[in-house]
Amino acid sequence: MSDDFGAVLDAVGPRLRELRRRRGVTLTALSETTGIAISTLSRLESGQRKPGLELLLPLARAYQLPIEELIGAPADLDPRVYPQPFTHNGMTVVPLNRTPGGLQAFKHILPAGLADGRAAEPRSHEGYHWLYVLRGRLRVVLGDKDFVLGEGEVAEFDTHLPHWFGNADEHSVEFLSIFGPQGERVHIKASYRPDGAPPR
Repeated sequence: MSDDFGAVLDAVGPRLRELRRRRGVTLTALSETTGIAISTLSRLESGQRKPGLELLLPLARAYQLPIEELIGAPADLDPRVYPQPFTHNGMTVVPLNRTPGGLQAFKHILPAGLADGRAAEPRSHEGYHWLYVLRGRLRVVLGDKDFVLGEGEVAEFDTHLPHWFGNADEHSVEFLSIFGPQGERVHIKASYRPDGAPPR
């Protein structure tokens, strides 16, 4: 282990304690948010527990900070993101950022024929979604609307509204998406309210 890296690790505990106190968060509240035992958090802050990813990831999500900022890593760290693609329902998803919590950016690749013979199955959940079509034609079912986005077109919507994506034709589709928690949006716009109340 290099001296610089060791120094970063040694400073993590006091840094986490100072961050928690500055945010006005108790160990009990932080434990409830992260699922980490109070005793473990206390030992981590006192330097008696080494900071591993299994602890740093939930803490980074709770504080909505990149891990390197959370631990005070040197500013000259490589800023490049090295995506780790995964497959979900036949679609390849490529994460494009590494910041836990907050806005999340992805590239989606729907292979040719993925939606052939599939009925749309719209689903809703917490959050707000923005998407941009890079290549191909994307069929979007949004509430009672069914439409197609072409290359260069953009859509954004509250994900409380049931939605579904698929190929609009026999070709593959690639699109970018930014997904954020409810209330954290790329643009400020009136939003769909599922209870029929006026937009906030």
